[in-house]
Amino acid sequence: MSTIELPPAACDTFPKLLEHHRKLRPNRPAMREKDFGIWQTHTWAQVAEEVRALAAGLFNLGVQRGDKVAIVGDNRPRLYWTMTAVQAIGAVPVPLYQDSVAEEMAFVLEHAEARFAVVEDQEQVDKLLEVKQRCPILEQIVYDESRGLRHYTQPFLHHFDAVQAEGRDYNKVHPDFYDNFIAQGKGDDAAVILYTSGTTGKPKGVILSFDNVVKTAANGVKLESLSDREESVAYLPMAWVGDHIFSYGQSYVAGFCVACPESSATVMQDLRELGPTYFFAPPRIFENILTTVMIRMEDAGWLKRHMFRFFMDVARRCGTRILDGKSVAFGDRLLYALGRLLVYGPLINTLGFTRIRLAYTAGEAIGPDIFDFYRSLGVNLKQLYGSTEASVFITIQPDGEIAADTVGKPAIDVEIKIADSGEVLFRSPGVFVEYFKNPQATAETKTPDGWVHTGDAGFFDENGHLKIIDRAKDVGRFNNGGLFPPKYVENKLKFFPDIKEAVAFGHERDFCAAFVNIDLAAAGSWAERNNVAYGSYQELASNPRVIEIIKGHIDKVNRDLAADPQLASCQIRRFLVLHKELDADDGELTRTRKVRRGFVAERYQTLIDALYSGAASAHIETEVTFEDGRKGVIKADIDIIDVKVEPVEPALRKAS
Repeated sequence: MSTIELPPAACDTFPKLLEHHRKLRPNRPAMREKDFGIWQTHTWAQVAEEVRALAAGLFNLGVQRGDKVAIVGDNRPRLYWTMTAVQAIGAVPVPLYQDSVAEEMAFVLEHAEARFAVVEDQEQVDKLLEVKQRCPILEQIVYDESRGLRHYTQPFLHHFDAVQAEGRDYNKVHPDFYDNFIAQGKGDDAAVILYTSGTTGKPKGVILSFDNVVKTAANGVKLESLSDREESVAYLPMAWVGDHIFSYGQSYVAGFCVACPESSATVMQDLRELGPTYFFAPPRIFENILTTVMIRMEDAGWLKRHMFRFFMDVARRCGTRILDGKSVAFGDRLLYALGRLLVYGPLINTLGFTRIRLAYTAGEAIGPDIFDFYRSLGVNLKQLYGSTEASVFITIQPDGEIAADTVGKPAIDVEIKIADSGEVLFRSPGVFVEYFKNPQATAETKTPDGWVHTGDAGFFDENGHLKIIDRAKDVGRFNNGGLFPPKYVENKLKFFPDIKEAVAFGHERDFCAAFVNIDLAAAGSWAERNNVAYGSYQELASNPRVIEIIKGHIDKVNRDLAADPQLASCQIRRFLVLHKELDADDGELTRTRKVRRGFVAERYQTLIDALYSGAASAHIETEVTFEDGRKGVIKADIDIIDVKVEPVEPALRKAS
């Protein structure tokens, strides 16, 4: 493995880091993009020239130091170059979630006071045009893909190529322009504004400085010995802090190559073609991949299914121990080697994970069974704990100290303390500057001496690893005093491939109850194999056989919970399968796919009341938003299912 020295301290902004790599490794690949089925590679020298031209073009268009520039679209090299070009001339990029509806975009554009926007295609242009009258401060829009925009004649619309051409002309007349501008940049300047997901209200604009992002990225590179030979895939939203660190920050610090897939629909295929060495995904991605694997196995022949189950039992027994370099019986080691030849190797190759030497998951808790599944196959998957306000890194699991129920030890230069209330607080070089135009929220979150309230409840175990129980505000108590961490229960439910989402209730109640969303792909595959006809999600979700399968999963979860003295009281006594999928467009999920628990509880109060009233069914009428923006109403009569609660052993009852 190639090693790398970290860039000199003088490279304290991303434009300076780009120049550093242009000089040090001009011909090394910096970015790849799949376009029309062909991978195109851009070297560090080429990226530097593209950014230089774009920076001058944006300046010529009117972008001034301190301006905010919105960036909207899928992961594209040109949008990442825009980030650097904007920073080079002293402006601040504000990436937006590309799947946001126009109304959501309007809030961020207005709040951030964005005068300019650089977007990917017609879809994003149309959304900005829809809200432009509401956002009069938005002056100019630059777009990349021209398809569908031929007849758009607004004078404030500019093609990316035209802006770069203007920039190249400007640079010929002012050859020192770019270098002079980036020399003025300092580490404590604002580097980016990232808007939080807004699970409990309007999103907040988190200002991160160059020092925040560069130092935190460098510490991660140092800890994991990342080099310029790594290859990663940028497929998560550019507006999310995880992508900003892993696909932008660490790439610019270490000098490794980042690839952009052809589209969101081709990510898995592109992943297989690229074979990245460094990979990050939130739990939902790993859950979706596992669901796909399980569906394929159910469709396979008897021999393949039997062989898969046999060797997965072997992997669960000893795979993680082998990965961690621990002692394993010779017989198990031999069986595992055979399993690698027949099952594990072909499987991880199909997933595109063959070359991965480091993979992270974060964003929310991952189910222990899901986590162990990947590690048992030999994938070096590790959990980290972080937040936008930390520039991601708070804790990381050290090699050889991996556990499914912890998030590791403090990252380099990070301090952590646990408040008397159980809340986790941290202090680090990545601590955000402030919430944009929200001094009250800043003061509530960050103390004068730099400690940040995470809002998460946790504790350190005997090995010095941090355990996160749940959001501090979400951890509740049953009426009998038993602990109720809803996220823990939900994650156990979501391990099953045919459960896509779950929402648990129980705070100040007598027992735990749950909403369940089926996974349409997994349940649909089952229906096809079993000749079960259905015409919609709603019809399949209400099928008695599907409900019986979900009940079986909940029975399994209850057995697991009954064996835990702290969580035995969390067993689910009643549940229902929702008539629709929870959707970000309906406000039920954030754009990062986190459940907006309070909103869901308010919207479906009728169903919650029915769960706790003893009713056998409930009628619901729900307004939904279709993909084209139209509104509609879904009506349903939903069955409520009672579930057997496992008896708790007297010793456990006493311990709890």
